[in-house]
Amino acid sequence: MSRLADIEFTGHDACTVARLSGEIDQSNVGTLDETLTQAVTNQSHALVLDLTDVTYFDSSGIQLVYELRAKLQARGQGLRLVIPTSSSAYAALRLAGVARHVELYESEEEALNGAAE
Repeated sequence: MSRLADIEFTGHDACTVARLSGEIDQSNVGTLDETLTQAVTNQSHALVLDLTDVTYFDSSGIQLVYELRAKLQARGQGLRLVIPTSSSAYAALRLAGVARHVELYESEEEALNGAAE
């Protein structure tokens, strides 16, 4: 049985980094949304959401990305996704057209550099 998502937070200058691993689906997306939203302080310019180690990502995960983006934009903050093309979640996000609305990066370092601009 695969594990549900785990989150590890770190701060880098003016960004909050959240590394998710495991499964993101309807059973845990509400808790993830609340946890991620609360973790981004007013001092953060952006949330870097690292999905590299996510093993399962369904439509509720895609909805989570859009909702996070909207909440952060309302607060004057950005959302950047770390989603390597080799990642399990990449195909779902690509098919959903997320790249048209959220900045996608291959690595956390690239996302942090993009977030600093």
